[in-house]
Amino acid sequence: MNAFERLLQYATFSTQSDEESDSCPSTAGQIRFGAALAEELKKIGCSRVRQDADGYVYAEIPATASCSGVPAIGFIAHMDTAPDFCGEKVHPQVIPSYDGGEIPLGTSGTVLSPNAYPHLTSLRGHTLAVTDGTTLLGADDKAGIAEIVTMAERLLASDEPHGRVAIAFTPDEEIGRGADRFDLEAFGAQYAYTMDGSTVDEYSYETFNAAQAHLVFRGVCVHPGDAKGIMVNAAALAAEFHTALPAQECPRCTAGREGFFHLTHMSGTCERAELTYLIRDHDEDAFRARKQKLADLCESVNREWGAGTVVLTVTDQYRNMASCFIDCPQVLAYAEQAIAACGGTPQAVPTRGGTDGARLSYMGLPCPNLGTGAYAYHGPCEHASAQEMERAVRVMLYLVSLFAKEHPDHTAPGGCA
Repeated sequence: MNAFERLLQYATFSTQSDEESDSCPSTAGQIRFGAALAEELKKIGCSRVRQDADGYVYAEIPATASCSGVPAIGFIAHMDTAPDFCGEKVHPQVIPSYDGGEIPLGTSGTVLSPNAYPHLTSLRGHTLAVTDGTTLLGADDKAGIAEIVTMAERLLASDEPHGRVAIAFTPDEEIGRGADRFDLEAFGAQYAYTMDGSTVDEYSYETFNAAQAHLVFRGVCVHPGDAKGIMVNAAALAAEFHTALPAQECPRCTAGREGFFHLTHMSGTCERAELTYLIRDHDEDAFRARKQKLADLCESVNREWGAGTVVLTVTDQYRNMASCFIDCPQVLAYAEQAIAACGGTPQAVPTRGGTDGARLSYMGLPCPNLGTGAYAYHGPCEHASAQEMERAVRVMLYLVSLFAKEHPDHTAPGGCA
């Protein structure tokens, strides 16, 4: 089975994470999906396959006899899908030999168009998986999982010399918890790659610095007929607060290394209102300034309306991982070589988001991010290319081979080249 076929199967599992849940994983669907993946990994011949009590799935491919001294390489993807848009009852649609034009997504009225997604023109002639317009596809990150399993199956069926390959599938990456209970010691790799990007030509070793801000506004509610000088409308204060932020510093208006404030939730009544923001910036000083901007605005509200009118809670989520590769530039160089060897034009691009690799890199596992051939994550226009997914599998296999060739075990006769 190829990676594309696996994606079509995996997409039918409901695995949306839930930020309101305190359990790990946050939803039972991730346990069910992880159990199915563990069985599949055993079936194709992986060793030490297990799903732990927190839902993480681990497996390995032992080194061949001549390569016992090669540094272990790992591949990681996450099982959950984003809670932002419906991930229940996903029905993938297959478009063979895509003609480069618009694709109506089922009967939903939504159209996947090159006008909105210009990269579609480069996928002309490809076989695509798309949604029916009512759900996301779940290729973030089931495309990455499908590619890792396919890579493992092919490597196990080959006689290619290789070092130890570690595999891990994590829960709850989409809500920032994917690395919380990751067992680094059991994983046992010296270097790893997350398969969680889009374009296969691109690799990333820079991420945002990231935090979440939660604000609670407390009002004073009385009958509006008797409200003069008494009422404090929490919902109105929340709306006023949002308009005080720079309007152009939002996801829609920023690109590259430009940071933003992203309002992800708002609710309110006269008595109580809440706002939740994602704070993002590649530059650490600018990131601190963004957090301070929110704190200063809250101070201003409390000065005018009384102490405790608004309470701000900021939770740091992950840091830009770029500095983690200063001492191991070869991990990035190998990614470039593998992409080029598999027909691509390698490009290092800053990730406008985060991966498990951002936190794992700071935990001691250098972990850049590679593309999967899936696009338009977190919404009904999500889609994946069978040809690009196949290329992602070949990039991983080339990386495994490259690590073996560049790090021969001189204690074994003939090394592993």
